[in-house]
Amino acid sequence: MRAMLTDALVEAKRAFLRRQRVDMGVLAERLDISCDALHHWVGSREQLLVEVAWSLSEYALGELDRPPRAAGAERVVRLAVGFLEAVIGNPGMKYWLAHEGELAMRLLTRYDRGFQPRLIRVFLTVLREETDAGRLDLPADLAEVAYVIVRIIESYTYLNFITGREPDAAKAESVLRMLLR
Repeated sequence: MRAMLTDALVEAKRAFLRRQRVDMGVLAERLDISCDALHHWVGSREQLLVEVAWSLSEYALGELDRPPRAAGAERVVRLAVGFLEAVIGNPGMKYWLAHEGELAMRLLTRYDRGFQPRLIRVFLTVLREETDAGRLDLPADLAEVAYVIVRIIESYTYLNFITGREPDAAKAESVLRMLLR
């Protein structure tokens, strides 16, 4: 079962990165299984899209935060801005936003969908590591700061839907620097 789930995720990521709609029927056909079996393995299309987005995000975050890395507020800013650049520059994400932007925004920004809490945990972990090491001292609850960092990333990712302006990681960077000083 685990191998089947992995196969489904790999195929869905391939479609996503090729700028193709992640279609459950096509995916089932590629895996040579029934649609019912695919739904049993991965849940709904929405759940699969969240897992695809998280898998790609987790990889990008890991690459961005590999040693040697910055320390303190600079580490947090570089990770957030680097992640935002990766997201807005990803061809699959651009395609998804262009064709299903409302769905993408709903799946990735609502806590109950599972993507957002994982991203918040990543930033909370980094904030705690830097605070515990004495390289960061913030006069606020770290969980709240992690939430705000994620909301800034989300706001700039979906800027064109919110304001009609193109996403710009550099503008997010100045806001993040102000937040973390």
